[in-house]
Amino acid sequence: MRKFWIIKVILIGAIAIFGFSYLVMMLWNGLVPELFKGPFITWPQALGLLVLSKILFGGFRRHGNHHWKHRQWRERMQEKMNSMTPEEREKFREQWRKRCGRFGKWNDSFPAEEPKAAE
Repeated sequence: MRKFWIIKVILIGAIAIFGFSYLVMMLWNGLVPELFKGPFITWPQALGLLVLSKILFGGFRRHGNHHWKHRQWRERMQEKMNSMTPEEREKFREQWRKRCGRFGKWNDSFPAEEPKAAE
């Protein structure tokens, strides 16, 4: 059963690689020669373009869920903002607005006053 699964994965991968490179070849040959007076390419050249673009733009790192980095950064900023006095917090926000302009609106999501103690 496992042998069949491995063969199936390899076959689907080969079909996907062939299909993507064929699509790149068709798009290139349909657009580049007419628009830019470039050459027509063959299927192996299209496959080479896919590999080259993967190296240049995608790299070979693992593509995982990196949302935890943003959450971790946001938690650290929340702690920093909560430990500031209201004057320090306002000064920090003003500096952030000067640096980031309209993109500095994230800091409006932090509480403006000290967190209230649980009653």
